[in-house]
Amino acid sequence: MTDQPQKITTLLADIATSLAVLSGRSPPPAPTLTKAAAYHWDGARSDLTPVPKVNRVALSLLKGIDGPLDTLLANTNQFAAGHGANNALLWGARGMGKSSLVKAVHAEVTKTATPGAPPLILAEINREDISTLPVLMKAISVLKARVIVFCDDLSFDTGESQYKALKTILDGGLEGRPANALFYATSNRRHLMPRDMIDNERSTAITPHESVDEKISLSDRFGLWLGFHNCDQATYLEMVEAYVHHFSVPVSRDRLRAGAIEWAQTRGARSGRVAIQFVRQLAGQNGLALKEPT
Repeated sequence: MTDQPQKITTLLADIATSLAVLSGRSPPPAPTLTKAAAYHWDGARSDLTPVPKVNRVALSLLKGIDGPLDTLLANTNQFAAGHGANNALLWGARGMGKSSLVKAVHAEVTKTATPGAPPLILAEINREDISTLPVLMKAISVLKARVIVFCDDLSFDTGESQYKALKTILDGGLEGRPANALFYATSNRRHLMPRDMIDNERSTAITPHESVDEKISLSDRFGLWLGFHNCDQATYLEMVEAYVHHFSVPVSRDRLRAGAIEWAQTRGARSGRVAIQFVRQLAGQNGLALKEPT
């Protein structure tokens, strides 16, 4: 029991250090990003955890989004080369490949990087940890690597104020974002907030336009707005056929098309997510698992 006070003292010191880091008074230790090309940010611990294998699909499998694909790929290549690049908001229809595109573009740019260039790191931050984004940005700022900070399914609900901190990091404040960091986010909402929240502000505020501008100006901090829309049947079938070919699932074209159309009808939607779900089901019915080709 003699070492119990020392343990308590050590624990209290660790807590004090963590609180100082989270409050921004003390920067977190500089991370060493040499174990992987992708990391997950743990806001509670102020730590970047390596992700050895990223759940991603090949860029060539993303159909029906040529415009956003070309734009994001060019922007990411510019950033990796140390040239001017913009924060990007990928918004729109569910299941159309927003987060898949971010991960696929990161893989593509990493694969084609110039030898000796600073590594391009993908660091995912949960929406719930957005309040710790300033801490993450400070940790990134001392690195030689170039880092894409990625938040999937970002949105804010009534009463939340975290969006104000995000605005400052993206394009404002004395520090702003580090030169070696870029922020990509996906959302079903173009302005990251529900329509009724914005309408509410308009109807109750003394100066409606100023209040609404405050709410929607967050999306203005993103230099790129990339819209994703529901696909037509031809594009959906192209997605299905691409997945079947990629994973070598044996099926006749007529049976494939009929089954894919019926599957989409039962789901009430056509999208890349619906396409891969159908192909996964089809593979299972044939006693197969979806494995990457060797």
